[in-house]
Amino acid sequence: MKKFFLLTVLFYLATEMYAQQAADNKETEKVKSGWNVGGLPVVAYDTDLGFEYGALVNLFHYGDGTIYPRYKHNIYAEVSRFTKGSGINRLFYDSKYVISGLRVTADLSYLTDKMYDFYGFNGYESVFNLSWADDESTDYRSRAFYKYDRKLIRFTTDFQGNLKNKKFGWVAGIGLYDFKIDTVDVDKLNSGKDEADRLPYTGGGLYQRYVDWGLINNDEKNGGFVTYLKVGAVYDTRDNEPNPMKGMWTEAVITYAPSFLGIESKYQHAKLSIIHRQYFTLMPERLSFVYRVGYQGTLFGTCPFYLQPNMTTLFLRGATNEGLGGSKSLRGIIRNRVVGDAIAYGNIELRWKFARFHLIKQNFYLSLNAFVDGGQVVKKVDVEIPSTVDNGYSQLDYFSNENEKLHTSWGLGLRVVMNQNFVIAVDYGRATTIDDGESGTYIGLNFLF
Repeated sequence: MKKFFLLTVLFYLATEMYAQQAADNKETEKVKSGWNVGGLPVVAYDTDLGFEYGALVNLFHYGDGTIYPRYKHNIYAEVSRFTKGSGINRLFYDSKYVISGLRVTADLSYLTDKMYDFYGFNGYESVFNLSWADDESTDYRSRAFYKYDRKLIRFTTDFQGNLKNKKFGWVAGIGLYDFKIDTVDVDKLNSGKDEADRLPYTGGGLYQRYVDWGLINNDEKNGGFVTYLKVGAVYDTRDNEPNPMKGMWTEAVITYAPSFLGIESKYQHAKLSIIHRQYFTLMPERLSFVYRVGYQGTLFGTCPFYLQPNMTTLFLRGATNEGLGGSKSLRGIIRNRVVGDAIAYGNIELRWKFARFHLIKQNFYLSLNAFVDGGQVVKKVDVEIPSTVDNGYSQLDYFSNENEKLHTSWGLGLRVVMNQNFVIAVDYGRATTIDDGESGTYIGLNFLF
């Protein structure tokens, strides 16, 4: 898919930077107050999903300016649609000022994905045949083979408070998720297409085969409703939340899905998520080295398959936080390539703020980043390999004798940052092995962590 958030904006800003940088280097950053708005139109095209159209808006309120670049209120809204039915409808809010002594973060989203990625479980122990999804290959089956149809209604609210030492805090929250899962609606996606672009029907793809083989149970195959209760602790010494130059940010959160709040009793479970991030200044205000390491695993119970990709975080930096694989975890590796009952992952980055300038009465800087990402399954989902598979295919076309190991990728990125908080992000990542795909280009908002 080729996706554009009006890339001409980036080229325009870069041109203006060269014209104004010399003068702006003599100026201090202008303090902002009141409401400031960042926004972009969403324009995209996908062969299978159709045209995407919509807009996103991010509003920051800085009060009288005395706390700048910290803000009092952060409101994000996005509405975008693909003509074939996929789309994002999201409203996000974050503030330390709406309730005295508490930070409130809330998200309400309706996400529809007609081609949601599914590659099986346990990483390399499930085979990914790139040629099966490549319509130029002689082994082509369908671009929809490793996909299913997913609709998700999500509401989350988290509350954070400080302990006596303000570096330490507690967190409590609730998350409501309603998943609707089905096979890809090939007929709808094929409507209006030329014959050469039509998706072949493959009996529901890998997802339907997992259902037929009993690897996905009938009572979880169509999704379900779950309520997560959250409790945890936070340690935070960052000097700047959107892109810190120094400090640490660590969170440990337990999420519990009890049967009395919606989920079927056999899928009652709890997960532990631990994420540690640290930031080091190499050149003041210019160059930093940052890293993130994380673990998420099931403490007890059975997690349904549709919840395994979900990754717990206290601050959503995009419409979803799922993986491993994709824009929010392992850039360049296909989305959801690494799914297991427990996962571990890490990211390292060099971030270079190479230009600062003023434009349209706002403060801007441009940042380049180079990164390496890695992760793997550390506790497997139980998989009983079926004795027979499709006619004409063997078990080795779906299940590998190779043990799971580290999945890695590397790449480069660019950030255009307004008033230190509104961040336009472009990342390009490459997988180091073809078993994880080839590459990915991601255009959205915010630094990864």
